[in-house]
Amino acid sequence: MDHSQSGTNHSDSLLFLTDEQLRKGIEAMFFAYRGFTADPDRILEGMDYGRAHHRALHFIHRSPGTTVNNLLAILNVTKQSLNRVLRSLIEDGLVESRVGRTDKRERHLHLTTNGAALERSLSDAQRARMRAAYRAAGPGAVQGFRQVLEAMMDAEARRQYQSLKENPS
Repeated sequence: MDHSQSGTNHSDSLLFLTDEQLRKGIEAMFFAYRGFTADPDRILEGMDYGRAHHRALHFIHRSPGTTVNNLLAILNVTKQSLNRVLRSLIEDGLVESRVGRTDKRERHLHLTTNGAALERSLSDAQRARMRAAYRAAGPGAVQGFRQVLEAMMDAEARRQYQSLKENPS
């Protein structure tokens, strides 16, 4: 059917997704996430670390000197669970906590050399998977994928994501 003659276009047809199409998308997200996290999970397996440790390492690397409160907001976890994660990363020499210069109550987080090496190996594995997927899908699909992911974010998550996009590392 020629959409230009019917008064609809391709984006209009996306408004009429069936439950089956949505179910397939949901399942694709589950399996893609499983693949996306599999490589880092294997690296972390023998270290008594999990995905929370990985996320903390990622965002500390992304914003060196970030505060514990900022990391709490980004990760959207309880203070207790973040403290447990940070305690193990600090004790194992992967993260360093420094007292704030202007506010002594603040703790600023930095990766150590070993922390940066672990973060790099985790990120390298995920970048390789993303690069291969992006190349296979093509530039249009990559742009569409980002748009879908951004549209799925709630307002606060989108604000945090936009703030990270504006500060490339």
